[in-house]
Amino acid sequence: MAKIYIGTSGWSYPTGEGTWKGFFYPPGTKNELEFYSQFFNTVEVNSSFYRPPNPAYVANWVKRTPPGFLFAVKLWQKFTHPEMYRAAAGEEAVISYDDVDLFRQSLEPIVQAGKMCALLAQFPPSFMNNSRGQHLIEVLSRHFGQYRLAVELRHKSWSDDPATANLLKQNNIAWVQIDEPKFQSSIASEIPLTSDTAYFRFHGRNAEKWWNGNVETRYCYDYSPEEIRELAEKVKAAAAQTSLLFAFFNNHWQGYAPKNATDMKKALQLTLSD
Repeated sequence: MAKIYIGTSGWSYPTGEGTWKGFFYPPGTKNELEFYSQFFNTVEVNSSFYRPPNPAYVANWVKRTPPGFLFAVKLWQKFTHPEMYRAAAGEEAVISYDDVDLFRQSLEPIVQAGKMCALLAQFPPSFMNNSRGQHLIEVLSRHFGQYRLAVELRHKSWSDDPATANLLKQNNIAWVQIDEPKFQSSIASEIPLTSDTAYFRFHGRNAEKWWNGNVETRYCYDYSPEEIRELAEKVKAAAAQTSLLFAFFNNHWQGYAPKNATDMKKALQLTLSD
């Protein structure tokens, strides 16, 4: 039976309509991560998607969290979202060994503290199962294989192909189990486990705002008690087949993520320290 870690995707949402201030964080909270780590034993770092974090900041995260707390880190968009990187940086996403080293160095404080649980490579819905896509997954495994790897694939061409599971198993990569609105091109709801680690991401089911909303309203979704029980059954089934399990709620609007993560912990009968 897997050791289960439940948390959220990110912990800092200080501004905008979807802020966590007053919903999860009480007024006057001085250090949000320190407060967060009183309730959850893991968190997914999302800021690393936009740029490799400063190692000094990362070292401070390590200091602010208790022993046993684990970080999952989202891979830099330069590796996974070349078009988004081009729009943000104004240059082509040409990957070099220096980029690999830069990102590895940003993770060192977490790794040295023994608090690194996984490196998440999230690909866009347009990332398809073809020779280029397969090659990129193998390249990621080659350059970041020293970490526990998890890959989020969202196009149905991956789940339509039985060879995908073999590709991930051969590279010891966890195939991320996702919950989000389903569309014609979406990946299947049921995908196999491909490593000794299970990795879940719950994005919410706000189909109406998924393509028409913004980065906040898209994630405005509060899972119902019935939906939490449904997801908890999937987590239990995966936990019985793996040695480690991570589940992160990304429905971050106004603190829905920590609310639902707490609901999940209760459904799984986990304590605050778990």
